[in-house]
Amino acid sequence: MTFDEYSSLDAVGLSELVRRREVSPPELAQTALAAIAAVNPKINAVVETFPERAASATGSGPLGGVPFLRKDILIQEEGGLTEFGSRLAAGLRMPNASELALRHRRAGLVILGRTTTPELAFNATTENVKDGPTRNPWDVNRSAGGSSGGSAAIVAAGAVPAAHGNDGGGSIRIPAACCGIVGLKPTRGRVPLGPDHGTVLLGLVAEHALTRTVRDSAAILDATQGASPGDPYVIAPPTRPFSEEIGAPAGRLKIAYTNKAWTGVSVDPEIAAAADRTARLCSDLGHDVTEAAPVIDAEPFGLATQNIWCGFLAFGIEALAAAMGRSPGPETLEASSLACFEYGKSLTASDLYRAEDVMNRVSRKVAAFFESYDVLLTPTIARRTLPIGDALLNGSASDLTAEKWVRQIFTYAPFTSLFNTTGQPAISLPLEQDSDGLPVGMQFVARYGEEATLFRLAASLEQAKPWKDRRPAIWAARFS
Repeated sequence: MTFDEYSSLDAVGLSELVRRREVSPPELAQTALAAIAAVNPKINAVVETFPERAASATGSGPLGGVPFLRKDILIQEEGGLTEFGSRLAAGLRMPNASELALRHRRAGLVILGRTTTPELAFNATTENVKDGPTRNPWDVNRSAGGSSGGSAAIVAAGAVPAAHGNDGGGSIRIPAACCGIVGLKPTRGRVPLGPDHGTVLLGLVAEHALTRTVRDSAAILDATQGASPGDPYVIAPPTRPFSEEIGAPAGRLKIAYTNKAWTGVSVDPEIAAAADRTARLCSDLGHDVTEAAPVIDAEPFGLATQNIWCGFLAFGIEALAAAMGRSPGPETLEASSLACFEYGKSLTASDLYRAEDVMNRVSRKVAAFFESYDVLLTPTIARRTLPIGDALLNGSASDLTAEKWVRQIFTYAPFTSLFNTTGQPAISLPLEQDSDGLPVGMQFVARYGEEATLFRLAASLEQAKPWKDRRPAIWAARFS
């Protein structure tokens, strides 16, 4: 199989070839490994590959034989490295597998390596001291976004059709927007975090994947959704497979849209104009589109987010330090992580209960907004994709405090974290481009549990304004 044939197909398309015996799973795996080797020196998105798995790849499962990668945090395989993008955790091998990794395998996905993450996944760009910066395949001088930037970059470059990501404040959607691919954050409780976690960040984190097509996102969610024993959340299952929503009529939706951030931060005029064009596209497709947005009290919301993140980071850093026999300090952690660690240690149980109370009040208010609308449309991020090393997201800056760091991240990405708080499904679609030809993502949010609505709408938008034939500068088929 040539790189051109391989990269032109999505995960569903490759699995169909396997089922028809037109290609073997080992051949697909070898092609993927060769594609990774061709593009990774240019974008630095993959920290480890597993070439020994190619020969044993099989075609069993709904996505049998499809090459896949896992992000270097939270998800884990028994005996495998998971290093959190941090010198503190370098060399850490996990004693057991995540339920999600087991579901990936049962679906037939062939996990061929690990992708980069910013340190402890707490950045909106994927640049860390341990592994160096991950570069955007559209422009290697630009960020790939974060924190699932390695997965986004390697998928966008055509080396694998899909890769794992997780999202605690936009970490699937932000890099999807930067790299011009599809990024869905599912509903809280849709995909399990166990057995080592019941919730992460008091329920802010959701697991899923980054893909080049909407149907791949649906197919992977079909294979991974559903609670596992002991999970704290058991939500209603879909009424039918998500894959059956692709191509189904979206109906006439009530869509609210805004190009203004409810936190008050400024939005680049090009990004705002792109949101306006997307709203008109939705109207042209027959939906009722109204300019409207939830109203929240931004100051307590920001403080709650800060306290949840920093409290969890303090807990996690102490656990990693104990496991590795290392001390948290400048030799093991970046300045942003150290600042959040020290702040997190100062928090009390009451501080976290107050944060949880804010989450509840915000969620109730946003849910009331969605009684009037089926979907909310916003930009995914507020600015055009940043250059590598931009000061706004420099986690090694000497003057960082926890408050300053959190504010800087959500100045860049003010639209995403609200829906980690509410638990609603939200998807970024690569519908627009800026004046430099770089991707611009648009975020669509549905009511709690209604991924089906997003898949129907997203598939119709993919058909109306397709992105399939857009190719970044770093594209695997160019290096065959």
